[in-house]
Parts: sequence; C-alpha cells; structure tokens
Amino acid sequence: MLFGYSAPWQDSGVDLRQVRHLFAVMEHRNMLRAASAIHKMRRFFIVLLMFAALAVARPAGAQYLWLRLPPTPVLPEPETSGIAPVNGVRLWYAEFGHGAPVILVHGGLANSEYWGLQVAVLAAHYHVIVLDSRGHGRSTRADAPIGYDLMSSDVLALMDYLHIRKAALIGWSDGAIIGLDIAIHHPDRLTRLFAFAANSNPSGVKDVSQSPVFNSYIQRAAKEYTRLSPTPTRFKAFLANIEHMWATEPYFTDDQLSHIKVPTWIVDGDHDEAIRRENTDHMAALIPGSGELILPAVGHFAFLQDPVMFNESILHFLSAEDDAYSIPKP
Repeated sequence: MLFGYSAPWQDSGVDLRQVRHLFAVMEHRNMLRAASAIHKMRRFFIVLLMFAALAVARPAGAQYLWLRLPPTPVLPEPETSGIAPVNGVRLWYAEFGHGAPVILVHGGLANSEYWGLQVAVLAAHYHVIVLDSRGHGRSTRADAPIGYDLMSSDVLALMDYLHIRKAALIGWSDGAIIGLDIAIHHPDRLTRLFAFAANSNPSGVKDVSQSPVFNSYIQRAAKEYTRLSPTPTRFKAFLANIEHMWATEPYFTDDQLSHIKVPTWIVDGDHDEAIRRENTDHMAALIPGSGELILPAVGHFAFLQDPVMFNESILHFLSAEDDAYSIPKP
C-alpha cells in the first residue's frame, strides 16, 4: 500500500518475495548467457587478430628475406668510368659523387653491379669508386691464378692510378677479405674498413653446395659472366679457380688480426649461409677496437635483401668519429 494504492499482486494474494526471486533468477540467467556470448566473441576476435598479424608479418607464399636472392641492381650513371691497366690486367672501374673516397669491393663470382643499391645512397655524401675484380665482370684476367693477395694489389694499383692515397673500403665476402688483407699489409692506405661476410681462413666457410640461394647465385653469376666478360666462354675455368681459392685461402693468423690498426667493423647477417658465425666472432674479438655487427633476418646477400638496413649501417660507420675507434696506448 502506497498512499492508498494497492498493487495488483497484493490483492491477488501473490507472494512478492517469490516474484522478486523469479526476476532475480531470470536476470542471473540472462547475465550468464551474455557473459558466455562475450567470452566467445573475445575468443573469436583474438583468433582473428592472430591470423591478421601472421598475414601481415609473412604473407601467404612469401619467403623469409634470407631465403631470397633479389635481382642484381643496375649501377647509376657514373661521372667517370674506364679501364685501368694494372698488374698485367685491364681493370674496369667507375666513379660517382664527391667527398671522401669510399671503395666498394664485391664478392667472388660477382661484379660491381651488385653495389647498385649502395652507390645510389653513398654517392650523395662520398666519392664512391667501384671496380670489377680481376677476371670478374668487365675486367680481364692473366694466366696467374686469382688469389686474395693479387686482388688486393689490384685495388692498391687502382688507387694509385686514380691518385687516391687513402680511402675507406666497404667489402662483401671476397671483397671484405681483400679489405682485411690491405688492413694487415698496407694499413696506411685505408681510413676504415667495413668487412661484411668475410672469413679469416677456409675453416670459416660453410658447405654452400646445399644452399638453394647460393646455388641460384652461381647460376646467375654464370649468365652475368657471359654477358659482361671479355672471355665469355671461360666461366667454368673461372669458377674452378675461384672455388680453389675459397678452399685454400685466406690464412690470416691471430697475430695478424690482433695487430690491425685500421678502424674496422666485422659485419655479417644472422642467417649467412656461407660464413660460420664462430669465425666472425673470432675476428671481431681479435681486432683491437673493432665493432661487430650482426644484421638481423638476412644472409650472405644482405645488401640486396635489406638494402635500407645495410646502407644505414654503412653510413653510420663512415660518419663515426675516428676517436671512437682509437686504440688506447699502454
């Protein structure tokens, strides 16, 4: 009764407590159903988000970066290019940009075109020089077997030909080994060395015969050799020479590495299919004041697989102050 008003159920004799209980039970059941529905929806959206994240991270059918061999780039138009007569061979070279000199030395079986994505960036800040190592690309070879010491002397002779007293050297694989050879025997010719995917001795090389990426690279190199070389039918003999060099050279001793004074970074990809990590670590630990950089999610062809990361690493290295690499005096 409220101000003389009687509810219907009061007149009919219905127990108000039973009505309240009934409504409470119904409300509780509705809440359980709603909670169950929300839980199912959450599970659905979580699964949906997981699939979406996977789709963004690695689209269907996509390969990991280190399993790819992107196309060989094309070099930008050089300011100058030519043939340098050095050590009994004709060495092809090209120059780009202005500033402090930076020499890019490619890997075995390759040619300077492989640096196309780096030259375009570096030439905005530096005087960039690329070359085809002897027997590679557009350069000729002599009867003497190709070896690291001989190719190192070719780089020095090219520097003399171009009147470059000192330069930074960016080397990939065989090019990095050439850089280490110069750093050991002619340190006065280098301002700094960025050695990517080098090995100090043959034990630092993996068996690449089972690597699909490396086998694709050799097949590509054969076609490029035929297109560029002055001796286009001699690829098999050229390949045999380079494979023999890989199996027998280099042999940098721990003592030689520990006396390198050129500011150096030892660099590799974390999925390099050709170089053993323990050898990379070993060199970095021995070279005084050196830095070790392991690039993520790339392999022996990191400069093609992730050129932005590779170029940023080079630019950072080249722009660093020399004091950062100075060796403390005893």
